Order: sequence, then structure tokens, then C-alpha cells
Amino acid sequence: QVQLVESGGGLVQAGRSLRLACAASGRTFSRYCMGWFRQAPGKEREFVAGISWSGGSTGYADSVKGRFTISRDNAKNTVSLQMNSLKPEDTAVYYCAADADGSTWSRRAGEYEYWGQGTQVTVSS
Repeated sequence: QVQLVESGGGLVQAGRSLRLACAASGRTFSRYCMGWFRQAPGKEREFVAGISWSGGSTGYADSVKGRFTISRDNAKNTVSLQMNSLKPEDTAVYYCAADADGSTWSRRAGEYEYWGQGTQVTVSS
């Protein structure tokens, strides 16, 4: 069982930055591929970024590529999402997710077995 707790969300003006963090419980965190997803009101949950268990492979949605960076620290059981040049369309609840079975990160939410409770990010124009 893995528990995920996100933090770092808030209200920010367009063009500014935020850093989200996800703290994971469990001794096998380093074996999990991790992902960040987001869900805006009235929309489906969408993939934002993913990272392999080693951190050697990362992937991003086209909408955030070049602005967001995912990273992990296996010694601290954390995964982070650095969000720069934020836009109003980035407003959503952001979720951290863990995939215990995959060999690499996935864009598909169904591949992730564990989810955090989410943290709200609001970008004002």
C-alpha cells in the first residue's frame, strides 16, 4: 500500500511559478513510476508529466512541455513538479499518482494504482 500526499498548490498570477511536491509512504517508492495528472472543472483528468522509477526517463503533455519539469528524490520518497510560466489554462486540481507495475511512466491514468487527494492550482490572468 502506498499513500501519496500532495502539497504546494495555491493561487498565482499568470507568468509566475509554483512547485508541487508529492510525499510517498512505503519502502518501495524507488520501484514506482510516478505521474502528475490534473483535472479542471467540467473536464476529464489529463496527463501532465511522468517519470520512471530511476528518474532517467521523463515525459510531458504537449501543453506543458518546456514549462514544467518533473523530478524525484528516491532517498526522500518525493516527486516534484516545477511549474514555470503558468497560464490561466493550467488552473486545475493536480494529482500525484504511482504505478507499482510499470517498467516506465505512462500517459494513461488507468495504469496508476495509487493516487493522492489532489492540490488546487489557480492561475489568475
